[in-house]
Amino acid sequence: MKAIIHSEKSGIAGMNCRDLQEMNPEKGEIKIRLKTAGLNRRDLFVMNNRDKGDKPFIPGSDGAGIIEEVGEDVKGLKKGMEVIINLSLEWNHIEDIPFTPKILGGPSNGTFAECVIVEEDNVVQKPPYLSWKQGGVLSLSALTAYRALFTKGQLKRGEHLLIPGIGSGVATYGMLFAKAIGANVTVTSRSNEKRKQALKYGADYALDSGSNLKEEIKNRKVDIILDSVGAALFPTYFEILKPNERIVNFGASSGNEVELPLRTIFYPQFNILGTSMGSREEFVDMMDFIEKHQIKPIVDRFYPLSEAVAACERLDKGEQFGNIGLLISE
Repeated sequence: MKAIIHSEKSGIAGMNCRDLQEMNPEKGEIKIRLKTAGLNRRDLFVMNNRDKGDKPFIPGSDGAGIIEEVGEDVKGLKKGMEVIINLSLEWNHIEDIPFTPKILGGPSNGTFAECVIVEEDNVVQKPPYLSWKQGGVLSLSALTAYRALFTKGQLKRGEHLLIPGIGSGVATYGMLFAKAIGANVTVTSRSNEKRKQALKYGADYALDSGSNLKEEIKNRKVDIILDSVGAALFPTYFEILKPNERIVNFGASSGNEVELPLRTIFYPQFNILGTSMGSREEFVDMMDFIEKHQIKPIVDRFYPLSEAVAACERLDKGEQFGNIGLLISE
């Protein structure tokens, strides 16, 4: 099979396409012939943070395809089923939170390949209304957004959600999910084109990230902030958040270190919540949610498997609106 291998060389430069021998599923496993795979910022993070001497591996966490072979003792799944991969490994129940979630595609082999082998519990049937491209870019971003908004943030109909830095997969799913339940959504971006796209897909307000958010939001203070920007904007959030409301953080794209006067947190009784990925229970709930509301992932651009480097470069530059994917087979 053809696969993208990441060698010892750090970053995108360590990627190359090779022919590998296909493996067979073992007890409790299934083999999937992939149609599509999705890219996530985590893929870049994993490739950028490998140490010299680490074994080569196949990157990629998201994917959708057709079951080609089932291992011994697999129940409820059969050859020919169309499935979407749940990339969250060994985290079954919401309350059993791991210190660091295990995720398909680093260090285990992932989805940037023609085939992948996963545990039987790590797939769900693809909803018929989703195309292969839509199904292949779903898992990591949608699961992260679902847990952040509903498990951690407890977002409700009519509340005001702020999503800084619209354009990434998690941010766009957050926007779609929030609008599906009747929340009000404000997004920010430095890109005028991304602001236009956000309004097209249902955002109520789209602000320039470089503007004075306190002045722009004025009397429309927010109930919840879905943050992945981190240091550049974090101190500003306390000026636009209602008392006793919440910030849900899942990333730090502008930096990890934030200095805050504690009184800005404890006097207004703000809640700062951290989140990462999600459990198998939440993945099933998320899939039920998107099917109930007929939510379709926002697809930015697809590349052939052989052009995975170009796809990762687009992701690294932050040029996308929605999800970038790899087309593996027709």
